[in-house]
Formats: sequence, C-alpha cells, structure tokens
Amino acid sequence: MNDEELIDRTLAGDKSAFGTLAERYQDRVYKQVLPIVGDENDAMDVTQETFLQALSHLDSFRRSSRFYTWLYRIAYNCAVGWLRRRRRTVSIDTVTEDYGETFVSKVDAPDRRAIAADDVGILREALSKLSDEYRIPLILREMEGQNYEQIAETLNIPVGTVRSRLHRARASLREALERAGVQR
Repeated sequence: MNDEELIDRTLAGDKSAFGTLAERYQDRVYKQVLPIVGDENDAMDVTQETFLQALSHLDSFRRSSRFYTWLYRIAYNCAVGWLRRRRRTVSIDTVTEDYGETFVSKVDAPDRRAIAADDVGILREALSKLSDEYRIPLILREMEGQNYEQIAETLNIPVGTVRSRLHRARASLREALERAGVQR
C-alpha cells in the first residue's frame, strides 16, 4: 500500500494505517535527527515526538510534496525544539557512529591511517562548531545525499539559500582544516 492510501485510511480512522507509515519511516527519521540532537536516546525521543506530531497534524498535509519530505520537516522542527529545550551542543561523534568513517580515506599504510584518523577528529570538531544553519544542510547534502531541491523543500528555504549555506559551510570547514594543518 502506498503512502497516499495509508494517509487516506488514517484520516478515515484506521490508526493501524498510520502505524504502517511509522514503521516505514521510523529508521529514516531517526537517522535524520540523530546528527542534529547528537544522542541516541534523545534521537529516539525526537523520533517518537515526530510521529505524534505527524499523526495529530496529518489532516494539514497538503500532498503537494512527498509524505517523507513533510515528515522530515516535522522531525527537523522537533529536533531543533529539543535542542533549544536542552541547550546542548551536537556531537559529530554520533554522526560517525551511524554513517561510518565516511571522511577517512581508504589507505593501507598505518601511518597514513593514523594521520587520516587525526584528520577525521579535526573534521568532527570543525563540523560541531558550525551553526545549525550551515551544519544541517551540509549533513543533508554530504551524508544523506539529498540534492539542492530536496534540501530546500525539507528546510523550507529557497534553493539559492541552500547553495549559499553549503558554500559558506564548506568554506568554513576548509578554513578550519587548513588552520589545523589538514592537507587535501
């Protein structure tokens, strides 16, 4: 059954249909909010809050976008709200736990691996210092593989804003890495 049919059934009173939607997207939502909130338990709480919000506002889903895009926007808002309430910093270590050492080059020499591991630590630190405004579009692009249009739709900002934020985020990272002596 596709998302549209499940939404229609949910709106008609079949709560198990929404359960099917939740099962379909819970892992993706969790993986999206984890880099934002930085803690596995908090990410589970935010994921649950996301689905509660989605269920209570499902009648406002206009269907002009994909269901997951609408759901991700709710997840993003829940995660940012969670951060504001908790006043925490995001840990890039959690991103690496979920996505792997995507920034470590595949080298054989032990000394090169050690240097690459140090570079990853520096990169994590630099990423954690970026504001949400720049870090989140960068995560969506580089780790989730979303294109500019998807990021714009997800974050509810113009594509041009996505491009400029990504440009600034990359420039800031490049500058931080150069200051730390990381070579390309």
